[in-house]
Amino acid sequence: MGEAKGRTVAPDKVRFNADGLVPAIIQDVHTNRVLMLGYMNRDSLQKTLDTGLTWFYSRSRQRLWQKGETSGHVQKVKSVRVDCDQDTLLIQVEQVGPGACHEGFVSCFHYDIEGVHGSEGELDAQAFDPDQVYGKEVASMDTSQVSERVVAELYDVILDRKANPVEGSYTSYLFSAGIDKVLKKVGEESAEVIIAGKGGDRDGLVAEGADLIYHLLVLFVEAGVRPEDVWRELAKRRGGGGSEDAPPGK
Repeated sequence: MGEAKGRTVAPDKVRFNADGLVPAIIQDVHTNRVLMLGYMNRDSLQKTLDTGLTWFYSRSRQRLWQKGETSGHVQKVKSVRVDCDQDTLLIQVEQVGPGACHEGFVSCFHYDIEGVHGSEGELDAQAFDPDQVYGKEVASMDTSQVSERVVAELYDVILDRKANPVEGSYTSYLFSAGIDKVLKKVGEESAEVIIAGKGGDRDGLVAEGADLIYHLLVLFVEAGVRPEDVWRELAKRRGGGGSEDAPPGK
């Protein structure tokens, strides 16, 4: 952590909004470039101060998450400042790895708004291939780490594609096509899972199962369901209260 300069404010003086969150602007300490904006609650701010790495609160997953916990592209905190209203944080970091954006760019702010007078209209060059980077990280992760992180991160990407459609994105296309198209794809992928399972095709079952989970997550986003809702339901069923031979929920 860098040496404090000027006036200081205790962490408990930071003003969180009605949801218990405060926006945190993340800036590269070497270039002064804005890398991203995230939201912190009291716990994630404290973990950021305690660990020297950025931690945020995911509004979609409703849990804390560390930037770079999967990719290894962590952010080493050099300073934490709060604005004059004490309701916005500015955190200077040393970004580990080629970039902060999950789309493969140095900064998350790489889109120009059309029609803005004086806009250069020039996007950053992509810093890395996110599929290769995240794919390698997942391959080297312990099995117990993979499921929750991959599902949670995939859900967040799908959520972003709904809120911020991207031209050429299959996920954005599904949302634009509507709920009937999404449901149709879930049905088709379910049939493919059945065919692979019946035929004893293990590799096919893995691939088709992944397709089904992806399309289920698209349906969840469309319906306002979070993966955590399913985990809690499964946890309730795991607790017993019925015959172990009965189907789940029966």
